[in-house]
Amino acid sequence: MPVGDSMTIGSAGEHTWRYRLWQHLRHSYGGPFTLVGPRETLYDKATDAPTSYEYADPDFPRAHLAGWGEGWLHMAPLIGEATRAARADVLLVSLGLIDLGFYTNAEQTADNVHAFITAARTARRHIRMVLLPVLPNIRAQQDSDFAAQVDHFNELLAKTTANLDTPTSPLLLASPPPSYVLHTDTYDGTHPNASGEHKIAANFANAMHEAWNMAEPYTAG
Repeated sequence: MPVGDSMTIGSAGEHTWRYRLWQHLRHSYGGPFTLVGPRETLYDKATDAPTSYEYADPDFPRAHLAGWGEGWLHMAPLIGEATRAARADVLLVSLGLIDLGFYTNAEQTADNVHAFITAARTARRHIRMVLLPVLPNIRAQQDSDFAAQVDHFNELLAKTTANLDTPTSPLLLASPPPSYVLHTDTYDGTHPNASGEHKIAANFANAMHEAWNMAEPYTAG
């Protein structure tokens, strides 16, 4: 189940990193799998609502739990029922930028991470999770206080992941894409373009391959 904010739901006309990851797993993973979740749509900028089905390629399992402007704060109360209903085995989570930008500081956001993990495990006690650190956006280049909060939260996320990891419900902290560049991997300083989608998908895929021997290392295309 992909779980995330605007970088995960995507907007009308995009492929999304969800599609890129599905393509990769379809070609390299030997076992059965699908993407699950309670939502399927993209965000429509024209109507300012998550109502679009205009994917660049709609022929893939589009299910997810992602929302434009939603963060850990919003997803923690939803994840238990979503995980239970979809019978999810793995959560791929990219959240935090919205929280830190508008709702909560680093410590409060980390508390919501803890609540999210607890709720997911209550619903599915053997759930596995891959957590992506916050990718700093253009605001972090212009606002040093915000940049410091992003850095601090990513440190807390690493500690939380290590402290809450268990053999029966493993937690993985994916590495930030090493070559992710805002000017070439986003279209507006925040949201991924095609190359950014591939790099985010690669981080999730490679984390699962290295830790769980799932599928093959990511290759774009």
